[in-house]
Amino acid sequence: MSAPLSTDEVLIQKLLAHLRDEGYSLRIQRWYPARVRQLLDYCSRNGLSIETVHSGQVTRFLRGQYRLSRRRYSKLRPFQTWRYQYTGAINMMMRLVHGTWPVPDPPCTALEVFHREMVKDYDAWLRDLRGLHPLTRAKRTKHALQFLTSLGQRADQQGLADLSVCDLDAYLKQCCDGLRRSSIEDRTVCLRDFLRHLWRTGCTAVDLASTVIGPHIYEHEDIPVALRTEEVQRVLEVTRKDLSSVGLRDYAILILLSTYGLRAAEVVNLRLDDIDWRRDILRVRHSKTGTYSELPLLREPGEAVLRYVEKARPSSIHRELFLRIQAPHRPFKDGSILNCVTSARLRAAGVTPQGRKGPHAFRHARAVSLLRSGVPLKIIGDVLGHTSAAATAEYLKLATEDLRTIGLDLPGGIFP
Repeated sequence: MSAPLSTDEVLIQKLLAHLRDEGYSLRIQRWYPARVRQLLDYCSRNGLSIETVHSGQVTRFLRGQYRLSRRRYSKLRPFQTWRYQYTGAINMMMRLVHGTWPVPDPPCTALEVFHREMVKDYDAWLRDLRGLHPLTRAKRTKHALQFLTSLGQRADQQGLADLSVCDLDAYLKQCCDGLRRSSIEDRTVCLRDFLRHLWRTGCTAVDLASTVIGPHIYEHEDIPVALRTEEVQRVLEVTRKDLSSVGLRDYAILILLSTYGLRAAEVVNLRLDDIDWRRDILRVRHSKTGTYSELPLLREPGEAVLRYVEKARPSSIHRELFLRIQAPHRPFKDGSILNCVTSARLRAAGVTPQGRKGPHAFRHARAVSLLRSGVPLKIIGDVLGHTSAAATAEYLKLATEDLRTIGLDLPGGIFP
């Protein structure tokens, strides 16, 4: 009967199983456990538990290893570069232990404790009374803590009571330098919301929310940028010729973007179960509205997806349709990765759009093609996943020339 494994060995076995499941190479499967064992030995020598280790203690371990390496080798890279030979393994191990990493360091001062408690209370208000989405709450609490930190020692209970417009102006000038108008407007919205919370809880003597003025963003201010039909076809033709695993995946993504006008998040959130091959149905969850649509699975996108699944999709426990080709074979974190995919494929095809190069350019191109085909706005809105006619009306600006052809001719001598 074999002896039971120690706690450290159980963690190492868990790490090895994770590496195998994610498709890492044999070299990484040898390298990562060796690095993690050094951290576990450090914890054992210093009476630390891996479950309670925070990022500051990991940094002290890495600096100790760096000093040992400097004794052995006369020439060594700077610490900030050298540490990467450890951080990949350690970060993976700590995510397996904690679920997320890095875990915020515990507050060091009473002021930091006060700030954390205030932001925690703010998050509870956003969740319980406002019902905001977790991503929205995370963004607003992040900016709230950033605002309190920027005030320094003046952000104690008395300092907040004396908060002035000058303090707000100084903060906005610092954090908004170099940002676009839309980003500045987003920062001012976050600050106003937090100031309302401070006034609601009695932390500030006056309600300062109305004093925070950001740039006014007009409805439908930006004219969307759409690729021309010939440009979309050029990108698809060039990408279709790339028969590598990455090429097969990217072509399947691009054909879905150009055929259905999907948002980036809708593409990366597609799961294998969302394709009904028997009924030729594609089920799409619309990222903005949370609603679902069942779209006909057309021949060309269906064949592209099937070719990718059979020849290029890595073997994985994940059910998402599109995965990373290189290890770890996991789903994309969010739709922003498709900006890299579309930009690279546009560049390879020699297509230089006038505006943005992201997946939304393909969505706009699909909207234009539907408009030019005489498809009613209601049906276009259903295809694009809109819940209101106003959202679809945005795309009318993409076909200004087409609208001129249906303008009424006034009789001679009559002027508007």
